[in-house]
Amino acid sequence: MSAEWRWVQRFAAQFELCCLVPTELCIVLSESASRADIVESALLAAQSLGAQTFQVVMPTPANPGPVALRSTGTSLALQQNSAAVAALCRADFVVDCTVEGLLHSRELGQILASGTRVLMISNEHPEVFERMHHDPDMVRRVDLGYQMISAASTMRVTSEAGTDLTVRLDGSFRAGSTGVTSGPGSIAHWPGGLVLAFPARNSVNGMIVLAPGDLNCTFKTHVRTPIRLTVRDDYVVDVSGDGFDARQLASYMAAFNDREAYASSHLGWGMNPGARWDYFDLYDKSQHNAVEARAVEGNFMYSTGANETAGRFTRCHFDLPMLDCSVELDGVSIVSDGVLQGDLAPTCSANAGVLGPTTAADEGPAS
Repeated sequence: MSAEWRWVQRFAAQFELCCLVPTELCIVLSESASRADIVESALLAAQSLGAQTFQVVMPTPANPGPVALRSTGTSLALQQNSAAVAALCRADFVVDCTVEGLLHSRELGQILASGTRVLMISNEHPEVFERMHHDPDMVRRVDLGYQMISAASTMRVTSEAGTDLTVRLDGSFRAGSTGVTSGPGSIAHWPGGLVLAFPARNSVNGMIVLAPGDLNCTFKTHVRTPIRLTVRDDYVVDVSGDGFDARQLASYMAAFNDREAYASSHLGWGMNPGARWDYFDLYDKSQHNAVEARAVEGNFMYSTGANETAGRFTRCHFDLPMLDCSVELDGVSIVSDGVLQGDLAPTCSANAGVLGPTTAADEGPAS
C-alpha cells in the first residue's frame, strides 16, 4: 500500500463535502497509468465513510505518436467501452482518478445525464491536497466569478509584456470550479478554484505574450524567454520568440500535423489562494500534473486544444497560466496586473505581493 493515513483523511473530508454517504454506491475509476497512491487513498477514504465502493480500472491506451503525451486535456481511457460506461452510470458517486480526468471526454455527457456526480482528482502528488484546505469563501467567490462571466459578452486580456487578447463570450460554455460537486449530474475537479469559458467558434483574436515566469503546464516548466502567439479566429497562426522556449513550443505543436492543435480551448482566471505558481521546481515532473498552477489566484490561463463547444478535438493540449495580466469583462476590471479585484479578491491571500520574475536572470520567487 502506498497511501498514507493523512491523505486518506483529507480525501474523506473532500468526499464528505460532496455528500458521499454510506447508502451510496461509489466507483473509483482509474487507468493503468494512474498514480497508485491517489487510487488507494480514494478507495480507503470512500470505504472509511461506509460507502459501497468498488473499482473500475481501464488500460491506458497506447500512444500512437509522434510525440510524448503529457497533457491531452481529457482522459482517453474509457475508449467508449459500453460496459464500463454503464457501470459508471449506475453509481451515485464516481471518484475519477484517470490521469487527465473525464472533464472533456466524449463519454462524460452520458455519465452525468444518468445522475451520477463525478469528482475528478487531479494526478498530483497527494501532498498537494494536504495544502489545499477547503475554503468556503473561495466557493462563494468562484460562484460570483461564474455569475460575472456568464453575464458578460466580451473578455479582454492585456499585460505589460504585450498581451492584448479579445474574447467574444456569446455562445461560450462558462463554468466555475470549486472542487465540490453540486448535486446529481454534476462534475467538479479537485483542486478547484477556476472561472473559465470555452468560446464558440471564431471568438478569440489578438496576441498572447508569455513572459519569463509564466507557466507551461504541458512541459511543466516556467517560461524563460518570451513567446508570442498570434491568435486569429481562435487559431494560433504564428509562434515566435528569440529564445528556445518559442522554438520548442512551435516544434511540439507542429509534430501533430493537426490544425486543431493550434485552436483555442478555454480561457479564464484562477481564484485559489492556496495554489502556488512557484512549486514546479519542488517536485519531479513525474510527481505532479501541474493542475495546482492552473488555479493560482489572479492568473490568466490561455489553453489550446480540444474545445467541445466549438466542436474541436485533438490530442495536443497546452495550459498556459500567465501571472501578471489584467482581465476585463465588458470593461469592468476583474484582475489587475495579476491581482483579483473587488468582491473577487480573497480577504487573506497566500500569494499577496508575490509576483513572477520579470527577467530571465531573475527566475526565483520575489518576496
